[in-house]
Amino acid sequence: MIMTRTTLTLLGSSLFTVASLSAQTTLTEWAQFRGPNNNGTVAAPKVANWKSAKIKTLWKTDTPTGFSSFAVAGGKAFTIITGETDGNTGEVLVALDAVKGKEVWSKPLTVIGKYDGGGDAGANDNKGGDGPRSTPVVSGDKVYAIDANLGVFCFEAATGKPVWKRDVMKDNAGVQIKWQNAASPVIDGDILLLCGGGEGQALLGLNKNTGDIVWKGENDKMTHATPVIADIHGVHQAIFFTQVGLVGVNPADGKVLWRAEFPFKVSTAASPVVYEDIVYCSAGYGVGAGAFKISKSGSGLRAEMIWRRENECFNHWSTPVVKDGYLYGMFSFKEYGVGPLACLDIKTGKDVWKEAGFGPGQVILAGDKVIALSDKGEVVIVEANPEKYVELKRDDVLDGKVWSYPVLAYDHLFARSTKEGVCLEIK
Repeated sequence: MIMTRTTLTLLGSSLFTVASLSAQTTLTEWAQFRGPNNNGTVAAPKVANWKSAKIKTLWKTDTPTGFSSFAVAGGKAFTIITGETDGNTGEVLVALDAVKGKEVWSKPLTVIGKYDGGGDAGANDNKGGDGPRSTPVVSGDKVYAIDANLGVFCFEAATGKPVWKRDVMKDNAGVQIKWQNAASPVIDGDILLLCGGGEGQALLGLNKNTGDIVWKGENDKMTHATPVIADIHGVHQAIFFTQVGLVGVNPADGKVLWRAEFPFKVSTAASPVVYEDIVYCSAGYGVGAGAFKISKSGSGLRAEMIWRRENECFNHWSTPVVKDGYLYGMFSFKEYGVGPLACLDIKTGKDVWKEAGFGPGQVILAGDKVIALSDKGEVVIVEANPEKYVELKRDDVLDGKVWSYPVLAYDHLFARSTKEGVCLEIK
């Protein structure tokens, strides 16, 4: 169980009120990993002048060990923490009141004392410590989660009442990976997509209402990367980043639409990024980055590599965002605290600018502003400017190691570290 340490009374002038949460048609939610558009982008918040804006902490609460991000919807903020159930350490899904930060309910997912390849945080905290790495997803009145051991769960979002669960390791001959699962569920219509099954059922499409298999196929071994949903040449698809490379499939039936080979070493954790007909991908451990152009081929699609940067241009576990053909994100490998926020041309792979001092944190794009969260807990607002680095605002908001994504929902910023979660008002 987690306990709220500080809860501030919300002023009547704040946009963030119980009344406003009931009128969610005018306030954007962040119900899934990487946001409402599935690509780390969201509409700009109502901030007239970023340089003079004040960042105020509305609440702060304990979020013990882990790298799960928040999903914010229905007036609640969901994340997965390290907790205790019947005396056993494991992963726990928690639902917090988005206004006050107080726990509404919590449910245990899996017992796991030690992650394969993981370890306790070192003296400089660069290891981050063991803990859950997947982010829950809200769809309709349900919340979904995948734990480190490939257990898939569905709960009522309001109450935490269990609806269904599936054990992919047992039911689908699951094949684990070092550090265990870190990918988040992706929901498209009534289909929940994930990778992790065994031969002939590596890619899975589950009925989100029942947990039953709608389709299964392929032999790809899983990575830590979460798949993305995209439309390319008018073709709706889910793009997985597996140990074989990129694979685009029809989310409704699992039919493979195209493939692109790409190397795998140790861990692939950043999701693919789609811009028009280009799909970008990157991994650490000597792999580097590359981009593929997707074109029509008869009645199907084909992928052709347009550039490759081997053993450089790393997105370790930090997926960049793209605006007007330029990538913005954390490009480094194990450069804790010092790795740069950088801008890159997605069409050519050429560096545009770099600014050191961020480490392997995360970014989102709000309108034409990059909201960066450094690995040491600083929120930095930067213009999405391909000409030069322009910093507008910087504030230290979190203690602990920060490898999770900031979330902009209800015009407020939600973020967490290995120690604490916060809700921030920017005005």
